[in-house]
Amino acid sequence: MKYIEIKKPELDYYGTEACKSLRTNFLFCGSDKKAIVFTSCTQNEGKTYVALNLAISLSEIGKKVILIDADLRKSALLGRVEATGTMKGLTHFLSKQASLVDIICQTNVPNFYVAFAGPVPPNPSELLSSVYFDHMLEALRESYDYILIDSPPLGSVVDSAIIASKCDGSIIVIEEGWNSYRFEQDIKNQLEKTNTPILGVILNKVDYSKASYYGKYGKYGKYGKYGRYYGTKEKVADNPDK
Repeated sequence: MKYIEIKKPELDYYGTEACKSLRTNFLFCGSDKKAIVFTSCTQNEGKTYVALNLAISLSEIGKKVILIDADLRKSALLGRVEATGTMKGLTHFLSKQASLVDIICQTNVPNFYVAFAGPVPPNPSELLSSVYFDHMLEALRESYDYILIDSPPLGSVVDSAIIASKCDGSIIVIEEGWNSYRFEQDIKNQLEKTNTPILGVILNKVDYSKASYYGKYGKYGKYGKYGRYYGTKEKVADNPDK
C-alpha cells in the first residue's frame, strides 16, 4: 500500500465550525449510510474540497474513512496531495489492470485512506456502470466506516447519477449565487431518479462579510469582533436539508 502526504486545509473559525457542523449532521444520518457520493451542478463549486475536509474530520474522531476519486474525466483530488512516483487508480481497477489493494493509498492522517482516479479512460460511464464498481463498494464496506466518493458535476455528465444508484446516499455541493434556482432543482430531480436518498445540500463559498450570523449583536456586541474578523474571506458553510 502506497503512502502519501495530505495537505490538511487551513480553516479559520467559520470554516472549522462549518466542518464540525457538517460532520455532526452527517453522523446523524445513521451508521447504515456508509457509501456517500458528492456531486455539484457545475465545475469549481468545491465538492472535492468539502469531501476532503469531511473525510479528514471523520478520521480525526476515530472513523476509518476512504475517499475515492471517481471523477474519471477531470480529477481535482491529486492536486491536493503530495505524491511521488507512479500510482494506480480507479480506472486501472475497473479495467482489470490492478487489484483493489493496489489502488488504495494510506495517508499521513490516521484512519484516512485515498484512491485516486487514474488516467482518463475513453469510456468513463461504462466503467462506473460495471459490476467491478459494485464489487469494490462491497469489499470496502467490510473494511471502512465510511466511503466518500467524489464524482463529476451532474450538470455536465451523467456519471454522478450512475454512482449514486450504487450508494447509500448523496450530497450536493452548491456555490452561493453561482447557479439559477431552476438549474439546481433540475440537478436535484435528476439525482432523485436514482432512488438514492439525498442526505443534504451544502452551501459553499459563503461570503460572511455580506451577511454575518454574528452581525445582529452589533459592532461592539457580544460577537461583534468575530463577525468583522472572520467575515473578510469566502469560506465553507453547510446547510444540510434532509
